[in-house]
Amino acid sequence: MSSQKRLFVAATRQNDGKSTICLGLLQILKEKYPRIGFMKPVGQHYVEKEGYRVDEDVVLMRDVCRMSNNLKDMNPVTVARGFTERYIEEGGLEKYREMIKDSYERISRDKELVLIEGTGHAGVGAVFDLSNASVAKLLESKVLLISTGGIGRPIDEIVINKALFDQEGVEIVGVVINKVLPEKYEKIKRLTGMGLKRKGIKLVGVVPFQECLTYPTMEQIMEATGGKVLYGEQFLQKKVLNILVGAMEPYHALAHFASHSLIIVPGDREDIILAAIAGERVMGKNHEIAGMIFTGGLLPHKGVLKLIKESNFPILLSEDDTYTTAKKVHERRVKIRAKDEDKVKEAAELVKTFLNIDEIISQI
Repeated sequence: MSSQKRLFVAATRQNDGKSTICLGLLQILKEKYPRIGFMKPVGQHYVEKEGYRVDEDVVLMRDVCRMSNNLKDMNPVTVARGFTERYIEEGGLEKYREMIKDSYERISRDKELVLIEGTGHAGVGAVFDLSNASVAKLLESKVLLISTGGIGRPIDEIVINKALFDQEGVEIVGVVINKVLPEKYEKIKRLTGMGLKRKGIKLVGVVPFQECLTYPTMEQIMEATGGKVLYGEQFLQKKVLNILVGAMEPYHALAHFASHSLIIVPGDREDIILAAIAGERVMGKNHEIAGMIFTGGLLPHKGVLKLIKESNFPILLSEDDTYTTAKKVHERRVKIRAKDEDKVKEAAELVKTFLNIDEIISQI
C-alpha cells in the first residue's frame, strides 16, 4: 500500500455530524495538502450520478473541492437495496475487499493525504464483513472519531467504539465532540476532556451546535414529500426555519406565523392561504414565507392561484393528506449540498476554529 498520510473518519452513531466534519476537514486540509484525495469505501445513501450509484457524500466532496477522481473509485462499494441479503446468501468478501483496495490505490496515486469517510459507528457493515473497523484496518489508516454533545453517553459510546477498533488493531488518533449546546460548551469541553484522558483517548475538538446547518431548503422539502412545483421554482433554494401546519382558524394561524415559515395547508383552506399571504405583505420580513405545500391534491380557487403566482416563494402540491405530508417533512434528512454555499463555508469555519488540526496531522 502507498505511503501517503491517510485519515479515516468514523462516528459513534448516525447523525453525529460526521459528513459535516469531513466536509470541513477536506476544505481545510486541502489548503495544507493541495494534492489531497477523498473516498468513502462503503456508502449507503446513494444517488445516480454519471451512470453510477454513488453515496451522496462523495458527490458533495467532489463538487465542493473540485476533485478529478472517478466517482466509482471514490465509493467502490454501495449498499443498495438487497445487498445484505445477497451477501449473506452468496458471500463475496474478497471481491469487495479488492475493490476497495484497488480504488484506494487509484485515489491515492500522487496524493499527499487521503481522507476516508466511514459509514456510521465502528461496527456498521459487520453484517457483510466490511465494518468501519475492518475497512480502516484494510486501508492501514488511523481513525478520527466523531461523537455528539454530552458527557456520559458520548464517553460510553466512544469507549465501545474504541474497543471495536482496538480489536482490529486500529489506532484512534483523537475524538471530536460535535453539536454541543453553546450554553454547555465550556462544561462539556472540560469534563469530556478529563473523562477521555482517563481512558487514554485524546480530545482534539469540541464543536458547538449550529442550528443554521439543520435548515432545509424548499428543494429538499419537495424531495422529502414527493410534491411537485406549482409556482416559484426559482425560489426552491429558500431556507425553511419554521414549520406551520395550517389546521386552525386564520386568526390563530396568524399568531403562529414566523419568518421563513413553511406553511402546510389543505389546498381548499383559502382562508389560511390568503391570511398568510396578507400577513407577509403587511408585516414584511418578520413574516416572510419560505414556501407553501397544498395537501390532499387540492387547489384553491383560480382567483387565489392568480394572487399566489405573484408571490416570491415556491408553492408545492402534495397528493398526501396534511398529516402524512407534515410527517414526511418532520422525518426528512437534511444533508449539505454543494449549492448550499453558506453551509459549505460554515463547515470549513467550524473545523478551522474548533478542531486541533495540527495535533491530528501530527498523529497520522
